[in-house]
Amino acid sequence: MDKTTGSFDRGLGKTVDWWIVACYLMLVLIGWVNIYASIHSTEPASIFDWTARSGKQFVWILTAFVLDILILFVINPRLWEVVSPYMYVVVLFLLVLVIFVSKDVKGSHSWFELGPVKFQPAEISKITTSLLLAAVMSKANFRLSNRRHFLAVAAIIGLPMLAILGESETGSALVYVGFLLVLYREGMSGIWLVQLGMAILLFILTLITDWWVSVAVLFAICAFYYIQFLRHTRRESIHIRRRALFRTLLAFAAGVMMVFATDFIFENVLQDHQRKRIEVLLGLKEDPSGVGYNVRQSMIAIGSGGLAGKGFLQGTQTTYGFVPEQSTDFIFCTVGEEWGFLGCLTVILLYVFLIWRIITDADKSREAFTRIYGYCLASCLMMHLFINIGMTIGLMPVIGIPLPLLSYGGSSLWAFSVMIFIFIALDRQEKKYF
Repeated sequence: MDKTTGSFDRGLGKTVDWWIVACYLMLVLIGWVNIYASIHSTEPASIFDWTARSGKQFVWILTAFVLDILILFVINPRLWEVVSPYMYVVVLFLLVLVIFVSKDVKGSHSWFELGPVKFQPAEISKITTSLLLAAVMSKANFRLSNRRHFLAVAAIIGLPMLAILGESETGSALVYVGFLLVLYREGMSGIWLVQLGMAILLFILTLITDWWVSVAVLFAICAFYYIQFLRHTRRESIHIRRRALFRTLLAFAAGVMMVFATDFIFENVLQDHQRKRIEVLLGLKEDPSGVGYNVRQSMIAIGSGGLAGKGFLQGTQTTYGFVPEQSTDFIFCTVGEEWGFLGCLTVILLYVFLIWRIITDADKSREAFTRIYGYCLASCLMMHLFINIGMTIGLMPVIGIPLPLLSYGGSSLWAFSVMIFIFIALDRQEKKYF
């Protein structure tokens, strides 16, 4: 019994969400097996060969389990809220420092090299950003409608995102857009998400059509919005209607500016390889042996798997190394070729169930810090899942982002393991006494 509250200490069986733990373990195991499958013909004699990627991943898995145990049973969950500002500042400093001291790896400056070990601070920054967001937004007087509070949240998200863009890690930076879903869940107006969607739509339309088509579509959307507003606010004052008209005209003007800025952004802001990947994705250019090679081979591998796959270690695209980066960014096509549609569906359902359990536990939480952190974790998993799988099947440009818990790499595995078990520990702390 807790002497301070007079409530009983509940056991592990009732306080730990074992469904989340089970999903985590299954995804880690699936990832390890498929990493071995993706490199077995060139690197290891055994899945435990520590000189090969499968053996190294096994070491990362064991060390991740140690971190999980420490987080769940040793570290006081309340400590995370206290140390979140200091962790955020340290990691932000590392994000900037790595730009100047790291080697150029395929155009990216994002890795610290400590002997044989590589460390990517961009992966850890998702943890610190989530913790600080939860700490700031869970304060009793916090309101997103307050301009100062909103700007503080925007800075917490924007600073690491800008630093990661400076490292030329577009994929990792794009994950931060997912934090908008957290803000929406916590009361931000949905108009911000609509405006983001509009900006993306106008950007794509302007690239594939003439500028006047984009402006016409923009005008139609703005007119439809204002007409619907008038229909539902017939009893509102003239002042409110005029303010809505002003905002609609302002949105239209901003959209027109976006249309005419598209070419400049595309030609002068995006890097050459990013432009080529977008052109291939939108069908503006064909480059099956160049920037489109990875996606083409990935789609061939996934498609050749059929319903049940070719069998473990039997994938020809995988065995003969047709898909570059198959153990990291393109690990999903190994699942598709060797385990088929059923294997892909199983992996996706595991992710969906994991995200659903996290959101469900977060919604039930009495502590705002736990709830908001849970939303942050779910949004990061969701963005990684959407971008990575979309990339492997040709729905997203190739931007280099791992599939959580499946892709090879210690930084990514450690980061998501820590994120998940921090949430489990926070959730357990709430359920511990009743």
